Amino acid sequence: MPKRGKNYQNKVQEFEREKLYTPQEAISLVKKLAYAKFDETVEVHMRLGIDPRQADQQLRGSILMPAGLGKTIRIAVFAEGEDARLAQEAGADLVGSDDLIERIQTEGAIEFDVAIATPNLMGKVGRLGRVLGPRGLMPNPKTGTVVPGQDLPRAIEEARAGRVEYRNDKTGNLHVPIGKVSFSEEDLLRNFSALLDTVRRERPSTVKGTYLRRLVVTSTMGPGIRVDATAALAIETV
Repeated sequence: MPKRGKNYQNKVQEFEREKLYTPQEAISLVKKLAYAKFDETVEVHMRLGIDPRQADQQLRGSILMPAGLGKTIRIAVFAEGEDARLAQEAGADLVGSDDLIERIQTEGAIEFDVAIATPNLMGKVGRLGRVLGPRGLMPNPKTGTVVPGQDLPRAIEEARAGRVEYRNDKTGNLHVPIGKVSFSEEDLLRNFSALLDTVRRERPSTVKGTYLRRLVVTSTMGPGIRVDATAALAIETV
């Protein structure tokens, strides 16, 4: 592992690294231990008892964070005709079909954080899989980013408000942002609760044994705080 700086090492001395904290305690510590000069992102990392090689044990979807994510979201919509007009009126930053697809293909121009598409254009948008896929930007019905035209205003509003996509990696882990260290503890806990509630409800029926094996809350630069998974799964969505 890379050697950590003095600030990090000092912060590590301020808590018990192997202790399992309650969600409230962990979030309070993350705010206290953040030391960067920028507004760090607060992230949740989970080790799940799933077999990521099995198609029926994949976790993928999206969550509307009740307290938002504290960042400006740029939204691209692949639509045409009346659907494009609806997207523009709803405040999408980029709207297009063949023109937008060609620009991304030829220029590699990705000036957005979320991509939404109407079903009739997915055949064309699919050509961007190699570009958008690795960046987690490919529209997908499971994440609520492939919607019919009449649902575009709602999808755009939710993306702007703080809808975050999640997907387990090849080792069965989830890594999800829940806000900024500048958020209040109450808002971070609201988003944390929404995330845990979703993960709990989406547990694959074929998973055996312990589902949530390890749970850590951290900030961009700060140390990870271990959370009692049992206590976390027991909290109610705020």
